[in-house]
Amino acid sequence: MTALADPGRQSLAKMRPTRGVVVRALAFAVVGVLPACASAPLVQGLTLSSYEGLAPSDGVITKSRVRVNAPSVLASHTINIIPTTFSAEAAPKLNDQQRTLVANAVSRALCVSLSDRFEVVTIDTPADLTVKTVITHATETDEFAAGLSAVASIGSSFVDMGAPVPVPRIPIGLGNLSIEAEALDTLGQQQAAMIWGRGATTFFSSPKASKASDAYDLAAAFGDDFGYLLVKAKSPFEVFDPNLPSLHKINSAIGLAPKHAACENYGRAPGIAGVVGGNLAYHRNGLTMAARKLPRSDGKRRSADIAKTRRGNLSSSAQISANDALNGIHHSARRPLRFPA
Repeated sequence: MTALADPGRQSLAKMRPTRGVVVRALAFAVVGVLPACASAPLVQGLTLSSYEGLAPSDGVITKSRVRVNAPSVLASHTINIIPTTFSAEAAPKLNDQQRTLVANAVSRALCVSLSDRFEVVTIDTPADLTVKTVITHATETDEFAAGLSAVASIGSSFVDMGAPVPVPRIPIGLGNLSIEAEALDTLGQQQAAMIWGRGATTFFSSPKASKASDAYDLAAAFGDDFGYLLVKAKSPFEVFDPNLPSLHKINSAIGLAPKHAACENYGRAPGIAGVVGGNLAYHRNGLTMAARKLPRSDGKRRSADIAKTRRGNLSSSAQISANDALNGIHHSARRPLRFPA
């Protein structure tokens, strides 16, 4: 005789939460009782030629003070970028290499954003405007918490939920970044300026096990905002602008050549592989496992050669940014650039 299934037990089984539901419920519970984003300190330094006329202009998660001489900025057509630097007291817990990576990411993001309207030329070429940028504050990312978030996000993706539901990042040890920048005309007069601050968030910041990862990612956000200030000659936070990114920005984001050759001085973005591989980071002695597998430019470079290049030949910002994948920030399988002897 065939035993009949108990309808009550079947109903209870259907109502029982799956492991995936429990994991997500716990993640959202943690997020609910902790801050959802890092604080965004607006740290004023001493590097702008003038702080007069700066007016508050905040976004949803960004704080800023801005000033722009719209007629002068809109009449300008060429621009160059002084490589970004750190102030002496900013980011004491980041090492020199991490500082260089973050500073270079800021310069690269600026170069790409400003290319929307300006012709970007090298720093030794005269231009209508010159951009000077200094990082005044950067809080390091908690590597352990970021690593746990990455593992939780990856692990939950293997549990069938019927529909994709993102797992928020653990809101502990989120990094932040504060920057001040200005655009000077040929006479050295300030035509635009911005003091900017923003923190990483639980939902929109990708966790990567590196102290510099949040500051590195936030560098791109600053580049977009200050670039908008100069391209449009108005605050990026005044009104919602639904414009889609330009084709050259999309190309740069996926690691293709920038619109202007001057931007090559800051290397190329890690591209699609870097974005996908970022959450799979395994940081070990400053050299990631993903980086160990990077191919050489002629198809035969060994991982030991890559490590040697990282230790000995990264002397310029362009060389360092060309191998961001080697420094625990983005972990891309893209082809590294050739380094000069």
